[in-house]
Amino acid sequence: MSGLTYGIYAAGQVATTVGPPDDPNAIDDLVTRLSGGRPFVVREYLHFLGTPADPEKVRVLEPERRMRELTMPDEWYTAGNRRLDLVLCYLPVERDVDGWLDFIGQAVRRYGAVARLLQITLEPNFKLPWIDGSSPGVLDALIAGTRHARRLLDAAGHRDVRLGFSVAEPPEFLGGDEEFWAHLEALSPADFAAHVDYMGLGLYPDAFSPVPKSAVAGLTEHALRQLREQNMPRAHLGPDVPIHVAENGTPTGTDRTADDQADRLGIMIRTVAATAARLNVTHHELFGLRDADSTRPEPMSQFGLTSSGYQPKPAFDLCRKLIGEGGPSMR
Repeated sequence: MSGLTYGIYAAGQVATTVGPPDDPNAIDDLVTRLSGGRPFVVREYLHFLGTPADPEKVRVLEPERRMRELTMPDEWYTAGNRRLDLVLCYLPVERDVDGWLDFIGQAVRRYGAVARLLQITLEPNFKLPWIDGSSPGVLDALIAGTRHARRLLDAAGHRDVRLGFSVAEPPEFLGGDEEFWAHLEALSPADFAAHVDYMGLGLYPDAFSPVPKSAVAGLTEHALRQLREQNMPRAHLGPDVPIHVAENGTPTGTDRTADDQADRLGIMIRTVAATAARLNVTHHELFGLRDADSTRPEPMSQFGLTSSGYQPKPAFDLCRKLIGEGGPSMR
């Protein structure tokens, strides 16, 4: 196993699915057990909804509260070799790049001293509701937002914060994303690529459609190779820019047992580790720690390594074992 830095989304909410409240004590215990004291990334999300904001998104996402406080206290994200990976999501009803830049400024002022990774937009190539790629003006939000965040971080002295963005899986999973990559290809490197420290990938090869277990390894490697060999060069992002598997998960559900989830997740983790050196993959973040709501059967509700009541599934112990074998040494 390679020396990847592992991590996880530790909160419970997944898009519109909101189950039991998060339990900070359970999160602390489970994340500590997973990481084993090794460097470990914890992923969180903030959402820009524009003006006027969609009332339903305001109700579900609570953007003002989340700007004040994340799932855990600030100091927790920097203790025990943990590192905060903070994602800024662009979800306005109407194009609002100026408001977005102000939002980035708020986030840098509030969390710049806490975060170690800052992601500008979530999957801007993915045109689905509640995902940034569906939002008007998302390409300009990504490009202008990345440049703006770099200036703000440098001005505030947060030069150790790594800046990046993430995309969804290969184009055949999406119905095509040529417009997105063509837009980045047309930019000069100085306008965008020069400001990007890493490239994130949302990796869900078998989560939303039937896939035989025997195909999971090939689909996982294909997603990584598609990004490294085909799409990143178009965006002027060279082999020195690392890939972060920013989200990786597979659910339990009515047609997938907890043991099957563990088997499939193990295949993905081992495949990423086996290709990490060749494709310059440095981080692998799981999605997520707990189910959003184990009582609901749809995939979005049951991605967790534990139930929504924090009872570990077989995938939890497997991931703890693989992280122990493949993560950087304790320091």
